[in-house]
Amino acid sequence: MDRENVTEKTMQDYCDDTLWRPFSEPIYSLLLSTTYAYMYAKTIPVIWGCFFLWNLYSSSSQTIYPGIKARVTQRALDYGVQAGMEMIGQMLKERNIPDLQGSESLDFLKVDYVDYNFSNIKINAFSFPNTSLAFVPGVGIKALTNHGTANVSTNWAVKSPLFKDAGGANLFLSGVYFTGNIILNRNDFGQPLLKLEDCYAQVSHAHVSFFGQFSVLYNSFAEPMEKPILKNLNEMLCPIITGEVEALNVNLSTLEVLTKIDNYTLLDYSIIDSPEITENSLDVNFKGTFYPLENPVDPPFSPAPFVLPERSDSMLYIGISEYFFKSASFAYYTAGAFDVTFSTKEISNHLIQNSQGLGNVLSRIADIYILAQPFMVRIMATEPPIINLQPGNFSLDIPASIMMLTQPENSTMKTIVSMDFVASTSVGLVILGQRLICSLSLNRFRLSLPEPKRSKIEVLRFENILSSILHFGVLPLANAKLQQGFPLPNPYNISFVNSDIEVLQSFLLISTDLRYEASLKQQPSLAGWKDLNLLSGQWQGKPAP
Repeated sequence: MDRENVTEKTMQDYCDDTLWRPFSEPIYSLLLSTTYAYMYAKTIPVIWGCFFLWNLYSSSSQTIYPGIKARVTQRALDYGVQAGMEMIGQMLKERNIPDLQGSESLDFLKVDYVDYNFSNIKINAFSFPNTSLAFVPGVGIKALTNHGTANVSTNWAVKSPLFKDAGGANLFLSGVYFTGNIILNRNDFGQPLLKLEDCYAQVSHAHVSFFGQFSVLYNSFAEPMEKPILKNLNEMLCPIITGEVEALNVNLSTLEVLTKIDNYTLLDYSIIDSPEITENSLDVNFKGTFYPLENPVDPPFSPAPFVLPERSDSMLYIGISEYFFKSASFAYYTAGAFDVTFSTKEISNHLIQNSQGLGNVLSRIADIYILAQPFMVRIMATEPPIINLQPGNFSLDIPASIMMLTQPENSTMKTIVSMDFVASTSVGLVILGQRLICSLSLNRFRLSLPEPKRSKIEVLRFENILSSILHFGVLPLANAKLQQGFPLPNPYNISFVNSDIEVLQSFLLISTDLRYEASLKQQPSLAGWKDLNLLSGQWQGKPAP
């Protein structure tokens, strides 16, 4: 500040511009933290539902049904209030409020300037005893708190041509009131979009206490300071909170909704329409489609509509449609993931040894074909595995072909025998920790005649051999991969408890509660695929339908 051109200031100006500043920043931080807690309590479960989902393009001229549905219940919002208070406490411990420095003139004391510094600003305590989150049908979620209190402390130091001093100060706020509607929507790319509407924030009372050599003098001016502190604070809170929501949207706009899962597939988890909000719940629809990595084309089928059951016992419900799994089957098949060849060494390494295992398999092959040279087994799906979800049963039928190959010394590869078969398996599902684990078990095995002339006895013996290879070799390998599971997201230190999985008609239903764990240190992640590479380039930044 140019000390030779200081404009005249009244006592009111001095209070407005100088003394309330050190306290407004921490109060802003506190109320902003509260608002974050409201938003997180609403968006955490919604974002969690995103872990399954994935987006490319669909025709906008027809109705688009989701591959995934996520439903947030009132129980989740009620828990969000509780977790939000814990989040605020954790955030306040970790938040460093920067020192405030400046210089002001005190014309009413005939002092040209006073240099001031406020340091070690802390929000020591807060209480929001009456806080609630509630669904507003067709609008969003209403956040409300009243009768809140907060205590802020700071060290201060002042210096002028006439005097200098240092000490401490406390600011006690009471009658803190905040209300606003949190709106969840989607942008043109299917990413979540937040908006705060009808914001109103007010602090009813403020009390300032100074400590130091001249604290008696300063405290005599404390009461006139409180009114301008409240006036400025109440005028600026909603604009600041709205600005923070807009900044949060900038971060949300960087979230990838088209994710590389592995070397074979992509997954599209974009939000396809506006959330459906009733008095008791909020539903979010996600595309939930897999695509081949090298050639991302739509599957030759469309999702069918499905309806989540009317339940409210859990905080969060996730519906995964049969279409989701069918698109995965088609994508992996198209990408060539279901075509594998085992050498003799690999078979020896992977087939489980027991009385019906590798020794008997090899001896049977030797009995039939009298082979001495090494051989290979090639198994490939002849069409995408068939997904079937019936109440209480998740089955996977794999139409495939098996070939026994050998390559005599100094010769080309020869096919010993080839046969078509269908392996019917059951799919087991469980949530362990933060992962969805799948496993396959062989139910039955049907083998087609390889040649018209081959005897039924020979076919039966080969069927036994192949069944052993599948049962003791292929399925254990597949299950070992599946045991890695799908990593479920853990945004903002939220984990899943009391989880249950049901297979219903044409869709899978996951019911779960949520638990906030302050000790967790991982950063938020939309879909939880923290170890996977995200796409860029031609598939990045394309609008969702």
